[in-house]
Amino acid sequence: MKNIYKILIAFIGVLAVSCNADAVDNRTILETVSAPEITAPATGKVFVLEEDKGSEEAAKFTWSAAKYSIAVAPKYTLLIDKKGGDFAKAITLATTSNILEASILVKDLNQAAIDLGGPTGIASEFDVKIASNVSGGFPQLSKTLITISVTPYSGRVAYDFIDWYLIGAAVAGEWENNADTKHQPMFRDGKDASQYKFVGYFKAGNFKLISVKGSWVSQLGNAGGGAIEINNNAGEFTIPTDGYYTFQFNTQTLKYTLAIYDASAAKTNGTVGIIGDSTGSWDVSTAMNKSSFNAHAWSLGVTALKDGGLKFRANDTWDVSWGGNTAFSGGGNGDNIPVAKSKYVIYFNDLDGSYLMIPNQE
Repeated sequence: MKNIYKILIAFIGVLAVSCNADAVDNRTILETVSAPEITAPATGKVFVLEEDKGSEEAAKFTWSAAKYSIAVAPKYTLLIDKKGGDFAKAITLATTSNILEASILVKDLNQAAIDLGGPTGIASEFDVKIASNVSGGFPQLSKTLITISVTPYSGRVAYDFIDWYLIGAAVAGEWENNADTKHQPMFRDGKDASQYKFVGYFKAGNFKLISVKGSWVSQLGNAGGGAIEINNNAGEFTIPTDGYYTFQFNTQTLKYTLAIYDASAAKTNGTVGIIGDSTGSWDVSTAMNKSSFNAHAWSLGVTALKDGGLKFRANDTWDVSWGGNTAFSGGGNGDNIPVAKSKYVIYFNDLDGSYLMIPNQE
């Protein structure tokens, strides 16, 4: 009897394995069938973009449905590249989930054309394709493309401010008047564009300020008696001994102050970085460069930022962070700094949280 039970159990096991194998063999496999194709606009469409219409629709792109071996809900990605490009570095204009159209705003098409090297005010041609995938797999790229002509506007952020840079024996860069020299800028008050301030390290010696790196035209200097002057041969300010100072001036009242700053309790940070949706992430900082002259001065070269918010933080944690509520310059509170999409050169001072973000960089 025991042998009969053993044989019966073994038979049932073989039958179960056989049924499972049959189920695997008969399962439906997802496969690509045909790629989507753009149906509008037609190839050859011309777009002459205007800045005052930036928030309006430039065009509505439509495409045919991607086909797969079974019913699925594909994700679509509308891609644009320079004419003749291989789409390896294409820019995404839009993404949709199982929707066969996307409206593209003037400002977004404009920025894509600029990012792909299209000169402003001049017509350039670009290729557009549509791609599909299912949960990130099974990609299909349209076999044909359309070519459009786009004349972008400059897309420059309005920035009607003067930036003043320290130059001289007492400051970083010394008297080297070169546009590439790392001159320290003054930090402009976010709510009073005539008020400038810098808290930082100075060596014993003289200095003045220039408004355009690489040019001696329009200097700002010492006029004596606590006053400043702005002309092409301005006087020099004098630092008596090495140390930290607070230097302030006002271009309306034409007055300045220069006083010793006690930095004995100031913490020296290992790193400082920018972080926010304007950088692409609230989780990962973009590291800034620490000055070799002043351990509390940080800078970042030409950096592309998106519309959104931004903060500065130390040592890749949220233990110490800084913000502000004014665009381009300010500091002193924990708000998210408002950022308009552009390319910026960025300066930051971890002694008082001052920041300066200069847009419209190339």
